[in-house]
Parts: sequence; C-alpha cells; structure tokens
Amino acid sequence: MSSTALPTPNGQSPDGQSADGQLDLRGTPCPINFVRTKLQLEKMPAGALLEVWLDAGEPVEQVPDSLTMEGYRIEHLVDCDGYFALHVRRPL
Repeated sequence: MSSTALPTPNGQSPDGQSADGQLDLRGTPCPINFVRTKLQLEKMPAGALLEVWLDAGEPVEQVPDSLTMEGYRIEHLVDCDGYFALHVRRPL
C-alpha cells in the first residue's frame, strides 16, 4: 500500500497549526509504517510538522515511541474514530 497525502479532518492540528505534510499509513504494518514516517520526515525541512494517519493497536502504540527514540517530537495524537492522527515535528 502506498502512502497518500490527504487533507486533515479539519485542516489543522488541535493547536491550530496546519501540517506541512500528511501520510495515510492506515493498513500499513509495523515496522513499515515507522520506516515510511521517518523517510518522509527526513525529506522535510527542520521544524516541519507531519501528520500521519495510523491504525489502532500496534501502529499507534509503537510508531510514536519509535519516533521519540529517534529524536522526533510528538505534538499531538488524536483519535479520529477509526484511525489516529499523529502530529510529529522534525527537530531543528
């Protein structure tokens, strides 16, 4: 399954900031969803905000922790009724 850029449910993160990019990784297994997220973040400029859509269960439990261990900052994790929207920022 390929990653697809999609609009956010309301166009902004909970704090009102627009994401600089989106990835729809619903249906993508671990650890592939982590790898795709990290690769996308590495393409983005320092300080950029990425929104990643993840499935419940292992993806939402593992991906945020793995990103934090790699030095990325998790800003929000929102339950969107059927999937989770993770907002992660690339460090400066």
